[in-house]
Amino acid sequence: MADQVTFNLSNQDGDQVSSDQLAGQKYVMFFYPKAMTPGCTVESCDFRDSYEEFRDAGYSILGVSPDPPSLNKRFQEKEGLNFDLLSDEDHQLAESLGAWGEKKNYGKVYEGLIRSTFVVDENGSVDKTYLNVKAKGHVERVKADLLG
Repeated sequence: MADQVTFNLSNQDGDQVSSDQLAGQKYVMFFYPKAMTPGCTVESCDFRDSYEEFRDAGYSILGVSPDPPSLNKRFQEKEGLNFDLLSDEDHQLAESLGAWGEKKNYGKVYEGLIRSTFVVDENGSVDKTYLNVKAKGHVERVKADLLG
């Protein structure tokens, strides 16, 4: 698992967003398995509704999924999400952070995105890791840890 976060991914508009551009900034990067699904909608909307609190504490928010930019764009517009959604279609970033791996659903085992959140400091290092989290209530836990 990487201690340094390094990426260059397309956002929902097809623009490149990179870890180099975010140097010197703190951010919360949450990985969600699939846009427009119930759990991902709950989690994304919780981050949306808490955006100002995170921003006031000096944190940006980024959502990351294996979805293509076009689906992330529809998701952002439908839910009024106020932060970038990045496409990690080859799941290279997710793998480097340990957010990709074996999952089980109704007894079926497969490889996929593990709902996870990473808090990244100004130096691009992972400050806090939340692996395999539940969508509901997760943002409250992150806020309690970061914002007190």
